[in-house]
Amino acid sequence: MPRKLIDIARLVGGELIGDGNIEISEIRGIEEANEGHIAFLLHAKFSKTLEATMASCVVVPQEIQKAKCAIIRTKNPSLAFVKLADYLLPDRIPHPKGIHKTAVIAKGASLGKNAGIGAYVVISDKAVVGDNTVIYPFCYIGHGTEIGSDSIIYTNVSIREKIKIGQRVIIHSGSVIGSDGFGYDNTTGSHIKIPQIGDVIIEDDVEIGAGVTIDRAKFAHTKIGKGTKIDNLVQIAHNVIIGENCILVAQCGIGGSSSLGKNVILAGQAGLTDHINLGDNVMAGGQSGVTKSFPSNSIIFGTPAKPLAARKKIIALENKLPEIYERLKELEDKVNKDKCRKQ
Repeated sequence: MPRKLIDIARLVGGELIGDGNIEISEIRGIEEANEGHIAFLLHAKFSKTLEATMASCVVVPQEIQKAKCAIIRTKNPSLAFVKLADYLLPDRIPHPKGIHKTAVIAKGASLGKNAGIGAYVVISDKAVVGDNTVIYPFCYIGHGTEIGSDSIIYTNVSIREKIKIGQRVIIHSGSVIGSDGFGYDNTTGSHIKIPQIGDVIIEDDVEIGAGVTIDRAKFAHTKIGKGTKIDNLVQIAHNVIIGENCILVAQCGIGGSSSLGKNVILAGQAGLTDHINLGDNVMAGGQSGVTKSFPSNSIIFGTPAKPLAARKKIIALENKLPEIYERLKELEDKVNKDKCRKQ
């Protein structure tokens, strides 16, 4: 149903500049929006897009003073988008409701109130699914696994035995939680599998992308801290401990028994060897190869990863290598000529 701009501005806590009676029916991208649509400009540096948009209204940062269309000025357009999407599109994702007739649920399993269980889901004995949690088709929930309330498990997710998942956790399609850690003993000349008898603990408000693999611990726990967000195709090995509110971007890999503090950011394709520790607020740049521990508040980059200031010096010298090489050749030629003269 259409909503008036004056109501939308009040909802997002923004300052409306324009006609408050304009009605909005849809949210669109700023470049494809037309009459009756509202769009979002997340950063003032993209303000030129306001000149061409056909949107009836654009939610903008506070630095923007005016535009050819109505605007709503806010401190944080991203948070405004979250509020408005929930307001205009509360049922935008048609989650499964009830228990599908093809689901296989063990007698000893426990389902909370309003749990939605999709087609061909398998829930094993002694598993617990919390209130309002949704499990999409073709998922597997192992023996004794616990999933908290208000969580969403998308299609083809495998959660093995004795895994603990908190509240409001989102796990995207194709992820595997609790697979065996990569542990073998080869002292006898062959690779003997070491049992992985630990578990995985995923705390509240964690989101796990598609195709993520989180191995169970050899002993004790592999643990993902509260509020951490994991992008697609990330590998987390056994006994890794990740602190609260970390960000792991696509294709990161973390070796066994390594630990991350709070608010750590690993950019795309960063890799950590095993048994290292990163303190709170560490930031590792894309494709960094982290081979040793770093203290809190470090910014590191490169392979092997070094503090950013040191890495910048190395990059600057690498760019000068052709020039240095030519100068070295000139010096060698000069030295050789001098030797010939002396002979």
